[in-house]
Amino acid sequence: MKIGFIGLGAMGCGMAANLTKAGHAVRAWNRSGGAVEGVTMVATPAEALQGELVFSMLSQDEVIEAVIVEPGLLESAAPGLVHVNCATISVDYARRLAALHAEAGLGYVAAPVLGRPDVAAAGKLNV
Repeated sequence: MKIGFIGLGAMGCGMAANLTKAGHAVRAWNRSGGAVEGVTMVATPAEALQGELVFSMLSQDEVIEAVIVEPGLLESAAPGLVHVNCATISVDYARRLAALHAEAGLGYVAAPVLGRPDVAAAGKLNV
């Protein structure tokens, strides 16, 4: 699959690396740059929304709003894209994201993960 990833912090790095190990083509964007072996880094978050699936692991509601929603990225995402948000966010904001994705014709899955960075790297997060 062509998978995007937004947010390569302590948890996201291990998650993105495991996706590449599973044979997926992963394109990722991170606010502070960086690199993950096997992952193609892209210049903007919009580029990460051009595959079949995008995972995001951003720190809080306001960051998702600033990175994805306010710039209008849902409207320019690949048709049929499914966004899997792995961060723990407020219930109200998860509902807002679900509605915004539906309006844009995109799928949205709220899938917060539980674990530590070493657990993420080992591919053993609880979803």
